[in-house]
Amino acid sequence: MKNILITSFDMEVGGVERSLINLLSNFDYSSYQVDLLLYSHTGDFLTLLPTQPTLLKENKTYKTFRMSIKETLLAGNLPITFARTFAKVKANRGSSLEKGYKQMQYMWKYSIPFLPKVEKEYDAAISYLWPHDFVAKKVKAKKKIAWIHTDYSTVDTDEIEDLKIWDCYQSIIAVSTECKKAFLSKYPSLYKKVVVIENLNSPEFIRSQAKEKITHSIIDDNRFKIVTVARLSHAKGIDNGIKALKEIKNRGYSDIAWYVVGYGGDDLKLKKLIKDNGLEKDFILIGKQVNPYPYVKEADIYVQPSRYEGKAITVTEAQILSKPVLITDYPTSKSQVQDGRNGLICEGTVEGIAGGIEQLYKNREIRKKLKSFCLKTDFSVKREMETFYKLI
Repeated sequence: MKNILITSFDMEVGGVERSLINLLSNFDYSSYQVDLLLYSHTGDFLTLLPTQPTLLKENKTYKTFRMSIKETLLAGNLPITFARTFAKVKANRGSSLEKGYKQMQYMWKYSIPFLPKVEKEYDAAISYLWPHDFVAKKVKAKKKIAWIHTDYSTVDTDEIEDLKIWDCYQSIIAVSTECKKAFLSKYPSLYKKVVVIENLNSPEFIRSQAKEKITHSIIDDNRFKIVTVARLSHAKGIDNGIKALKEIKNRGYSDIAWYVVGYGGDDLKLKKLIKDNGLEKDFILIGKQVNPYPYVKEADIYVQPSRYEGKAITVTEAQILSKPVLITDYPTSKSQVQDGRNGLICEGTVEGIAGGIEQLYKNREIRKKLKSFCLKTDFSVKREMETFYKLI
């Protein structure tokens, strides 16, 4: 029996965390003994973890990565505090909108010397979430595998430092073909290491969870309902969604409502934008939900207005629930949706999103066609798991 280690940050509500649960739920535990190392034992998804993997004891030093610099200082961890402060200063020298990527990258680089090693040696160690410094530097394993979930052509990282870490891995898993292409456009020297394994899901679990009864106004809303499940952040483009709904209202469509399930740092900014556009009764932020599926079930269409994605697991989940899907033309979109077959792809502009929604609203036959294709699709993950087992 092979010993496997999987590491990730925590189990807060998010697409990557849901994908990790699906990976752990599909594992062959008769052949593999799996240890799960979470840097912080926090998050509503902790209760959804299967019982077979061994959840390793939380380490207070690792936990600091989910704490603010001030909290880390008050906890008495001076080396990590200094390392993170230096990382923040260095990252802020740039002009990128997404400074958080470089800051996190530098945070790990300068903190690694102060982190304790994992003593046990593994047959394979899997770093499920970037940055991948910990498994690269602090874990002993015969084979190391890193997972990538985002479109690397859209994020600003220190490529030289990144390559030093990628060199520690034998395999890199991308969640879609387009995600792989975007990654290799940035790191062409790594082409022999990159393998595509589609986001893992559990159709039976999703359909079962969608039957859960909820008490929310969405149930009694007789308007045409759009639903999005996403983090409230710049990347997810919810602000463009708000502006698109305003444009739709201006075109005379008064019976359309948009519900967003999720939480994040842009919450207050988005609420202000909703108010400024007079959409308080039409664009509704539901907030964080451990089980988003009953809300998706209520949708007439599912819309993902993202600026970029690796491959949004929420879109696949909406397709599993047979919802007509509209996504924006972010670089990896063609790995997500076959335009006109299992969804529609629109321009990522406010006008493009509004136009895509208008098309689906007016054309019942298109919605019926998209739904029918999804109903006939096999969403099982047997092939993906077989590819994964070959790597480990």
